[in-house]
Amino acid sequence: MPKQKTRKSVSKRFKLTGSGKVKRNHAGHKHMLIRRDKDTKRAAKKSTLVAPSDKKKVIKMMGK
Repeated sequence: MPKQKTRKSVSKRFKLTGSGKVKRNHAGHKHMLIRRDKDTKRAAKKSTLVAPSDKKKVIKMMGK
């Protein structure tokens, strides 16, 4: 059976935590920040977890 290929874009965007959860970054913190609210910009800096419904798909695309 052939090896499962990793989707490189997914492996760069997501990280697995030690407990097996999937971390991701918020969108909207790269450019055009002058028109965003201060609280929105601060919240977008932090990472969050992938929704449980998408977790299985992301892990499979990561090749894990």
